[in-house]
Amino acid sequence: HVELVESGGGSVQAGGSLRLSCPASAFAFSNYCMGWFRQAPGKEREGVAVLCSSGDTAYADSVKGRFTISKDNAENKLYLQMNSLKLEDTATYYCAADPAPSPGWMIAVPANYDMQFWGKGTLVTISL
Repeated sequence: HVELVESGGGSVQAGGSLRLSCPASAFAFSNYCMGWFRQAPGKEREGVAVLCSSGDTAYADSVKGRFTISKDNAENKLYLQMNSLKLEDTATYYCAADPAPSPGWMIAVPANYDMQFWGKGTLVTISL
């Protein structure tokens, strides 16, 4: 079992930054692709950024150039650095782990795809 607990969410003004974190085990980082997904009110869940054990990454077009996914191997934490935040980034952000074949595959799965492990989410609210 892989336990995922997100933190770092909050309320910021548009243009600001937040960094989300998700502790996980070394086993998870070595054996799963890990990623960030989000769901805004009234919208389907969407992939935001994925990082696999190969070091390969994938990003949603809407966040490219603004968000960066990374991991700290010493602390076994997954991060999502979010810069230049926009109103449309408002959502609950979830950390996920899955034995996906590639980051591009994982970020594009249908909204109803059940990742092997999910966190409970952290709310990010962007205001003017």
